[in-house]
Amino acid sequence: MVEKVGAISANRLDLRIDTGKSRDEIAELAATFNQMLGRLESSFEAQKQFVSNISHELRTPLAAIIAELEISAFKGRTVDEYRETIRLILQDAQRLSRLSNDLLDLAKASYDQSSIHFRPVRPDEVLLDARQSILRMNAVYGVDIRFEAEAEDGEGIVVRGNEYLLKVAFMNLMENACKFSDDHRCMVTIRSGDRKTVLRFADDGIGIPEADVDYVFTPFFRGQNKRHAPGNGIGLSLTQKIVALHQGKIVVESRAGEGTTFTVELPQG
Repeated sequence: MVEKVGAISANRLDLRIDTGKSRDEIAELAATFNQMLGRLESSFEAQKQFVSNISHELRTPLAAIIAELEISAFKGRTVDEYRETIRLILQDAQRLSRLSNDLLDLAKASYDQSSIHFRPVRPDEVLLDARQSILRMNAVYGVDIRFEAEAEDGEGIVVRGNEYLLKVAFMNLMENACKFSDDHRCMVTIRSGDRKTVLRFADDGIGIPEADVDYVFTPFFRGQNKRHAPGNGIGLSLTQKIVALHQGKIVVESRAGEGTTFTVELPQG
């Protein structure tokens, strides 16, 4: 057993210890060690896949920026052509900036819960702040917020959470709805009751194909709808992680061609 353990390394996490046929403490220890190796192997594979996805997301805009600059440097262009080159480079730079911010938020949301500062937060106020930020980022977007009767007085609507992370989650859901709707609008409803706050983010957009619904929260997943709007596949996975940090849950309902609704439940406290 000691010899086999000595052969295990980061490159050989597939090795396992022979537990034998006995049922004594040594066999139990070997089985527990094998279970730990299985978790480590899964974690390493997930990390490798994560790094591979990030590399791919970074490579595309960087290659486009380099190509545009190289052509501009070695070939004379008109003023209008230079303006178009600058516009394309700015577009790719903004994509890189968004990816960088999303990765930082994902890292922040991946911390141990004890490392994140939680305090009493009014989700309705965070919603309004998120709406203002979304409209400032894109003037053609529209976000309608409706407070149902239970939430109007504000009593009991307080949740224990991190205001910054909740704002990130709400902005992701609003932006997602606006991106995939022809009218670029998101309808948000909020209600409070049964010791929880429920928020619904709905749109009348293109919907999510049935084959993609089960994967919308998978990091870097971009389904059939990717041709309709740019993105990096981090937003919804980050949102799910933030909701989970707040001991809440998020579900999605969608029909292709009819629209999508994301429902977030947050416990009050």
